[in-house]
Amino acid sequence: MLTDTKVRNAKPRPKSYKLTDTNRLFLLVAPGGGKLWRWNYVYDGKNKTMAFGAYPMVSLADARAKRDNAYAILSEGNDPGVAKKLRIEANLEAARQTFEKVAREWHENAKAQWAKIHAADIIRSLERDIFPSIGDLPIAQLTPPLVLAALREVEARGSIETAKRIRQRISAVFVYAIAQGIATTDPAEKLGAVLKPLRKGRQPAITTLVPLRKMIATAEQDYARPITRLALRFLALTAVRPSELRGARWDEFEELNGKEPLWRIPSARMKGDLERKEESDGDHLVPVTPQAVAVLKALWPLTGEGPLLFPSNRHTHRPMSENAIGYLLNRAGYHGHHVPHGFRAAFSTIMNEWAEREGKDHDRKVIDLMLAHVPKEKVEGAYNRAAYMPRRRELASIWADMLSDGLPEPGTLIELPVKAIGGCSRRSFAPPLDAEFRFPIRRRGCLAYRRGPLPQFT
Repeated sequence: MLTDTKVRNAKPRPKSYKLTDTNRLFLLVAPGGGKLWRWNYVYDGKNKTMAFGAYPMVSLADARAKRDNAYAILSEGNDPGVAKKLRIEANLEAARQTFEKVAREWHENAKAQWAKIHAADIIRSLERDIFPSIGDLPIAQLTPPLVLAALREVEARGSIETAKRIRQRISAVFVYAIAQGIATTDPAEKLGAVLKPLRKGRQPAITTLVPLRKMIATAEQDYARPITRLALRFLALTAVRPSELRGARWDEFEELNGKEPLWRIPSARMKGDLERKEESDGDHLVPVTPQAVAVLKALWPLTGEGPLLFPSNRHTHRPMSENAIGYLLNRAGYHGHHVPHGFRAAFSTIMNEWAEREGKDHDRKVIDLMLAHVPKEKVEGAYNRAAYMPRRRELASIWADMLSDGLPEPGTLIELPVKAIGGCSRRSFAPPLDAEFRFPIRRRGCLAYRRGPLPQFT
């Protein structure tokens, strides 16, 4: 039986020799002075030898522990030499399965369910914010502190919502890895509770493009007046405040048949202090995209004879109820998830993220202008409200293209079922398919349609 002293004092000889220990463990002393631990065993009737490393890196106690572990594997009917090779290969494979590699496999597997723009946004967010910090680490070895540190970097630049969204994407990658047998736990699962909270008092809003489109499509299929459906679509496209939409008048629109249609919202109707409301040049200019023009064309036969785009159901000279769009969203199942004002948060979040990856200098300021955020400096505000109009129109078109992808044409929203109110039948709210009969009138307090040509859209 060996001791530490015997092992330490073993001297090299002209030929290799063995110093034996218990249970077939021995130390092989080479002529060059190397001391190697070996263990002989029998498996399936064959004599085999297993290497345990070199002394002094592997001490006598370590060698005996390795022998005991190997003997336990042998006692279960397994070849400890083969088991060791399998462990080494498994460790090498685990090291090859980095977070970035698995995340790209997950993205490739899942992207068919997303729109192309959304799929590109997902992988770009990981490339920008996650891969540089943990992308080259084995996914099975990632811990909650490592993932949290990467998310904290996103929070540090003020992107609180983005950090929460990226955490969900990281968690989805781990779910995929667990299903593939690459990982056993999801270290991102519980991190949502420790990320920075969103600003208190913020109104609920869906700020991811695909769920936002799904919400619009779902709400538009619910029972509602055609005017309410079109108001919802127009609000989403323009990202104006709901109060500005409700008070919209036909005479505020310019060049609707031209190349650069514009909605000029008078300063008196804009949010702000009295000084802003009294400014002659304080009008808010909203570029009207082709998708928004399509909404107006569908709306014109319904309300074009009156001053308001979206009048009340019972009084055409009054704006629609401030709760009409909100009730529609609630009926569609989005109570507590999205409110009419939430389209502004959605526009801001999605377009600012787009600007960060693909935009130009000052796009963030242009997006603020499009939201009619009042600058602190009066001189800057007066200048900027009339500035950057070409870029504002470009960004409005990009937003409209992303938002409208997959949504039905506005004209089809008129023909969907509507909810009866009071003594008015559902049919009285929906115009006939023949355009000749789509002339709106009031009959006993209900919206109806009589024979006559469509008013000209100007």
